[in-house]
Amino acid sequence: MKRARVSIGGGIQDAAEIDGKVKLDDGRIVEETDVVWLPPVEPHTVFTLGLNYADHAAELSFTPPAEPLVFLKGPNTFIGHRGYTVRPNDVTFMHYECELAVLIGKTGKNIKKEDAYDYVSGYTVANDYAIRDYLENYYRPNLRVKNRDTCTPIGPWVVDKEVIKDPMNLKLRTYINGELKQEGTTADMIFGIPQLIEYLSSFMTLSENDIILTGTPKGSVDTKVGDEVTAEIEGIGRLVNRIVSEDYEWNKKLR
Repeated sequence: MKRARVSIGGGIQDAAEIDGKVKLDDGRIVEETDVVWLPPVEPHTVFTLGLNYADHAAELSFTPPAEPLVFLKGPNTFIGHRGYTVRPNDVTFMHYECELAVLIGKTGKNIKKEDAYDYVSGYTVANDYAIRDYLENYYRPNLRVKNRDTCTPIGPWVVDKEVIKDPMNLKLRTYINGELKQEGTTADMIFGIPQLIEYLSSFMTLSENDIILTGTPKGSVDTKVGDEVTAEIEGIGRLVNRIVSEDYEWNKKLR
């Protein structure tokens, strides 16, 4: 099953996918352009992996880490499908990162990797933008790189784990204005989902609606104001968003 959260007519509803359309809780079936897409869950703690694909580490001339390189992300960063990501006016390199997002479904501590999938409820797509201008050190990325408002589109759908037979063998692709720019597979993760859950739960409790963003393969390129970026993961969905400037009208109202 594919499930989502959307806003329509001033209210928030849960939704499901049916024949390429959106079925609302109240029974109506509408087009995806008839709703405002929200993040498919309200995130609790969000863990983000750095350098978790060997080809991406090599692309950046880094030795793959010996243990997971993890940092945290605030809820302010998340936006839904078809949302707008702000590119600061002064930056020279802002790139997408198509990532498999793993949704934790129940509380657990000291979880063994053999039992890890028992604690997963589903998967979604995330696009975790990074601004290289602000990067001080890949092993300790600062807040301005990974915790900027609007810089993590996520969704549209959470796909139940039972639907995805092998999450460690899924194709990832990213397109800019319809042109393929990034292609990889979750099979190339350095630390797979079971290892990540075992590692994280060894020193802290994992809770329902925690999310693990599992990293991105090579192929990240700069994006410009006006670009439409599509992050796609096999069997899970296509997440679309657009890059806007700091001067975009709705953004002015938030200042």
